[in-house]
Amino acid sequence: MDNQTHFGFKTVDESEKAGKVAEVFHSVAQKYDVMNDLMSGGLHRVWKHFTLTTSGVRAGDKVLDIAGGTGDLARGWAKRVGKSGEVWLTDINSSMLTVGRDRLLDEGMILPVSLADAEKLPFPDNYFNAVSVAFGLRNMTHKDAALKEMFRVLKPGGKLFVLEFSKVWKPLSPLYDFYSFKALPVMGKLVANDADSYQYLAESIRMHPDQETLKQMMLDAGFGRVDYHNMTGGVVALHKGIKF
Repeated sequence: MDNQTHFGFKTVDESEKAGKVAEVFHSVAQKYDVMNDLMSGGLHRVWKHFTLTTSGVRAGDKVLDIAGGTGDLARGWAKRVGKSGEVWLTDINSSMLTVGRDRLLDEGMILPVSLADAEKLPFPDNYFNAVSVAFGLRNMTHKDAALKEMFRVLKPGGKLFVLEFSKVWKPLSPLYDFYSFKALPVMGKLVANDADSYQYLAESIRMHPDQETLKQMMLDAGFGRVDYHNMTGGVVALHKGIKF
C-alpha cells in the first residue's frame, strides 16, 4: 500500500500526487502568467526581483532554476551571469517548460532546458553556484528529498533560494482566506476556465510548511545556514540556504 500525502486538502496515495499536480499545470500553463499578475496584483514580479537582486549571483556563475515554469527567474539569472555563465531552466511539467522555453526564445534568449524531477536531478554533484525554486516546492511530493538533491548539486559556498507562499501575518488571515478560497477560483474560472486548479493552488498554499518549519527542513537537508525574509505580510517568504 502506498504512503499517503496531501493534494491540496485531500489525502491521496503518494503515487498519485505527481500525476494530479501535472494535470493542474498542464491545464493552467497557457494562462499562467496572466493569472499570476491578476492573483498577486503584479506583486510576484516584485518578489522575484527581490530574489534576484539580493542573491549575490555574479557574472560567470552557474545557476539551476527548478520548477522554472514560464522562465521569469531564469531570464533574470541569465542577465546576471552573462555569456560566461550558465543557466538551466527545468520543470517536471512539459506544458510549463514549453511555454517558458518559447517565451525565452521569442526574446532571443537561448538557455539549456531540461524536463527534470526535483527529487532526482540529472546534474552532477557540486556543480551550481546557485539553485532557485519559486512557487514550486509546495507541489513536490517529497520536499525533503528535493531539498537534499538541491543541496547535492550545489558547490560548497553555493546558495539555495526558495521563494514560496508562506504563513501570513495573523491579522491578515481572514481577508487572505476569503481572497484565496472565494476570489481565486472565480478568477480561475473566468480567465483560465478552470476553477478547480486554482482551488487546488489555494489549498496547497495552506498545506505548505510555515517559515520556521521550512527553515528546519533546509537545515536537515544539510544547509549550514538558513535565513528567511517575509514579504507582503508573510504571504510570501524567501528562504536562503548556504552549503558550507
